[in-house]
Parts: sequence; structure tokens; C-alpha cells
Amino acid sequence: MIRDIQEEILQIKKEKDICILAHCYQTPEILEVADFTGDSYALAVKASQVPNQTVIMCGVRFMAETVKILSPDKKVILSHSDAGCPMAEQLDKELLMQVKKELPDYTVVAYVNTTTDLKTVCDVCVTSSSAVTICKKIENDKILFLPDPQLGSWVARQIPEKQFKILGAGCPTHCQMTKKDVEKAKKAHPNALLLVHPECQADVVKAADYAGSTTGIMDFAKMSEAKEFIIGTENSITAHLQMACPDKKFYPLSKECICPNMKLTTLVNVLECCKGTGGEEIILEEETRNQAKKCIDEMIRLG
Repeated sequence: MIRDIQEEILQIKKEKDICILAHCYQTPEILEVADFTGDSYALAVKASQVPNQTVIMCGVRFMAETVKILSPDKKVILSHSDAGCPMAEQLDKELLMQVKKELPDYTVVAYVNTTTDLKTVCDVCVTSSSAVTICKKIENDKILFLPDPQLGSWVARQIPEKQFKILGAGCPTHCQMTKKDVEKAKKAHPNALLLVHPECQADVVKAADYAGSTTGIMDFAKMSEAKEFIIGTENSITAHLQMACPDKKFYPLSKECICPNMKLTTLVNVLECCKGTGGEEIILEEETRNQAKKCIDEMIRLG
């Protein structure tokens, strides 16, 4: 049944010249029909480089919006219209504008996990893998970082010469993991290396053998000579790594680390998007898109 649906998707996307993007947190059966898999920004860049005029993003809304920002002439489809991101949606433009009035001498740094509307009033965008490098290159020594306090604090600890103020509440999925989870996992698997995403709580990140982006975690595990790993990010990565490295052992830091928004998309949803009967086309006003793109362009310039 799954293979039949996959074959139909592959046939339709070939006939209609569709490019399918799948974030790493998607299920294996979706990753298998995707043209590209990886982190959100890397996928958006890939989409801008391919000739396909229709792109399906199997992820969450801000990811599909980023694709549209970089590929305005392409038809961009979000695989499930309800797939949002609590962290991206926790701040609005009006609130940020008020904070900027109170802190006029701060450079506003936006994690890519933000809405298009919010990006229009930010100075520079960053990814989890580029945040430290870009913040170091910003000439201003005062930085307002949003919307993830965990990632912002992690970056600030590595750039003590700069002054950081942080706005936002972070990722509810990654924040579920605690120091107690680390202690429990280390006790159960004393020989395992702990690999975590910097969106995790500070105590969790400090205990890690490696902290980095989703693809960074996966690359580290694949290239490492170690044979056991505790994975501190969305649990699908544990499963993907086990399939990619059957000679190694992977353990989730917490069985509760599951992103409900990422899990909304099913293989049938992807099929419906290919048929033109499902998903949601992302439409952005050109002025809004251009304003949001400025902070991404600045990221590229600095990074």
C-alpha cells in the first residue's frame, strides 16, 4: 500500500515537473519520495536552484514561506495547511516594533523559524548552524535575538564580548527535555555521546558532547567513530540515524520529543498535493516578500 502510493507520487511529480522538499523530521516514507531532504533554509535554497516551477514543502508554514521568499515565481505548496510552528508564531510584528522603539541601538537578529511578517522588521536572519558566525560578524555589539531564548543564550555564551537581549519563549518540543532526562539517559547508556539541538534548555546543551543543527547532528553521528549516541532533538532523527547507520546504536533523550506539527503531514497528503487536490498554496504580497528577503540577504552577505 505504501509503495503503491509512493509510485503514484513519483509518477505524477515527473509528469507535472514537481519538486518535493521534506524536512528531516518527516517520516521515512515521505523522505523516500522527496527530491531534497534537510534543514529548512537549506531546502529553500535548493528550491530556488531547481528548474521545477511547482514546489511542495513537507514541513511547516514558515518553511514554505521561506521557499516562496526565495522563489517568488514558483508555485509553492505547504503539504498540510494546519502545520504551523509555535515558536515562529509566538511573536508578532506589533510587539517587535514596540521593543525596537525601546531598544533603538540594537541589531535585530531573527532565527529563520519566524513568520514572513516578523522578518519584515528584522535586520538579519540566521539558522542554527550559522547563528554564531553571523552574530560575530555584525558590527554592532548590541543584539536583540528572537524568538528562541535557548538558541540565543547558546550563541551569547560563545560571543561574550557582545551584549544580547532575547525575546521569545522558544520551541515547546525541544524545551520538554530536561537535565533529569540527560541524567537518566547517561545512566542507561554510559558509553553513548550526547548530541543535542541548541533549541534545548541550557542545562541540556551544556551537558552535550555536540550541539548543532539537525543535519549537523546527523553528520556528526555518521562520521563519528563512536558506536552509541543519545539524540536530543525530534525523535524522528533517532529513527533516521538508526536506518542510516545500522552498525550503531541511537537512543532518544526523551520519548516525548515529538513535533505534532511535523507529524501532521502524511504520505497521502503528499499525493493529494501532487494531484492538486490538497495542501495550501503560499501567497505573499510582493512588498512583504521583498521586505522579508532583506534580512535573508543580509544573512547571506555576512555568512
